[in-house]
Amino acid sequence: MPRLLPRSLTSRLVVTAVALVAVVSLLIGAVTTLGMRAWLMDRLDNDVRAAVDRVPGRGALPRFLPDDMPDRNGPSFFGEPHSITAVFSDAGERGFVLADTTDGYEPVALSSSAMDVLRDSTSRDARTLDLPGLGSYRVVARVQGSGETVVSGLPTDDVDEATLSLVRWEVALALLGILAAALAGTAVVRRQLRPLTEVAATAHAVAELPLDEGEIGVTERVPAHLTDPRTEAGQVGLALNQLLAHVESSLSARHRSEQQVRQFVADASHELRTPLTTIAGYTELARRQGDADTAAVALAKVQEEAGRMTALVEDLLLLARLDAGRPLEAEPVDLTRLLLEAVDDARVVAPDHRWQIVLPDDGEPIEVTGDRHRLHQVVTNLLGNARKYTPAGTVVTVTARPDGFDVHDDGPGFPADLVGTAFERFTRGDASRHRSDGVGLGLALVQAIVAAHGGHVTLASVPGDTVVRVRLTASS
Repeated sequence: MPRLLPRSLTSRLVVTAVALVAVVSLLIGAVTTLGMRAWLMDRLDNDVRAAVDRVPGRGALPRFLPDDMPDRNGPSFFGEPHSITAVFSDAGERGFVLADTTDGYEPVALSSSAMDVLRDSTSRDARTLDLPGLGSYRVVARVQGSGETVVSGLPTDDVDEATLSLVRWEVALALLGILAAALAGTAVVRRQLRPLTEVAATAHAVAELPLDEGEIGVTERVPAHLTDPRTEAGQVGLALNQLLAHVESSLSARHRSEQQVRQFVADASHELRTPLTTIAGYTELARRQGDADTAAVALAKVQEEAGRMTALVEDLLLLARLDAGRPLEAEPVDLTRLLLEAVDDARVVAPDHRWQIVLPDDGEPIEVTGDRHRLHQVVTNLLGNARKYTPAGTVVTVTARPDGFDVHDDGPGFPADLVGTAFERFTRGDASRHRSDGVGLGLALVQAIVAAHGGHVTLASVPGDTVVRVRLTASS
């Protein structure tokens, strides 16, 4: 079944406007026609009543009519042209119509069928009758004192013709109005909907961009003059700009994530290749030399590199498990004791640093809910970073807080270009890929473990003042 309404918004609005103009024109025409016809009928009724009142008394109506009747064409006696007059009495009935003949207006006797219709009209109120052979008449009856009933009437042709003429003019003017509304409506609606067309053009331009791969630059935007929230088109343009901004940021984040994954795979491959190469080299050396001393050295080196590789793989597996959302242990952990143990271990490992711990003044232990081993790993990683990347004599202060702890040192701090990426994986102070004491996963593990506990970690670093703040929202 075909659609009755057009599909485009422009066509629908124009059709709606034209339909409204047509309905309004119809209503105005109908009210005007009814009012005009009622007014004309009222005037005709007044003329009919005046005509019936002018009819002479008993015996004054001619019996049709002596030829020597004076002024037989004069309407003063017989009434208006085409008028009818009929008298009904006990003595008989007579009636005539003032007809238009070649000799002028002359009274012509009414037919018996017309008299039959008039005989039933005995009401003082005007009414419309259809007289055979004469047409539609407006008639009024009056009973005279002599007992005669006089009926007078005037034709409704003039009223009908005036009404029909008015209807013709109304139809012509309504058609002109509808045509003008269609033309003007099309022009106005297209002009008003032009902003939506421009918004659609922006959407089409963005849809043609290759967004499936690669870095996404700044996409098209709806012009500023089409984003006024006070207009409907402006609201659409503003919403589209917000959508494009969200899509752009999401695609950029996806691209960064893809790049991080690629970099992560490359870094992990590099870090694993180094110990594997070393193990292969020393194994080949032991096989070729064959003596016990060389074999012992090779086995010691192989064991060292295997341990290094095992630690790296374990860190990578932990990161993968945390990324997958695997839950950690959730048990009460004495954070105060954990910090004291970690600081005591650091004093033994790096006695040339100055290690301090600040506990709450009330002396009450701080207890949090979490995984004790992972939280211990967070503290040891942070203290290990402070030990490895600060010179001897650096003061490292651990401050316990009700919702976590801070690690502060007065060392040289992080390079300015690494502060923003310090918690990314394989980020190290040295930009080269040579072997060092770490592979750049320590702070990444800190952030992942803290996030798994529902907390967050932040870094602020300038020379002489570096602080890492760990907040555990699961604290009690």
